[in-house]
Amino acid sequence: MTRIELAPEVLDDFDRFFEPMTRFEVADVFGRLQEILDAVQVLTHSPLIGRPVAGGKRELVIGWGNRGYVALYRYLAEIDTAFVLALRAQRESGFKH
Repeated sequence: MTRIELAPEVLDDFDRFFEPMTRFEVADVFGRLQEILDAVQVLTHSPLIGRPVAGGKRELVIGWGNRGYVALYRYLAEIDTAFVLALRAQRESGFKH
């Protein structure tokens, strides 16, 4: 089973998602954030599921519409680990770090 590691910057991404969710009074904000973490767990069984992007990285599409996010990650087969590097909303252009 592939191990998943979150980069420290991913916490900044969650903070960025949290502010507009609370501003627009989204019900169950923490549940929404948990949905993102739960979706990333697919990498434990299918680490190559994400679409390939530049630099040997991959993007995992999570959900859709206003509940859609993208996780940028790199899978290292030698150590069977997926490193989640950044998260963004699907409606955002590019990753922030």
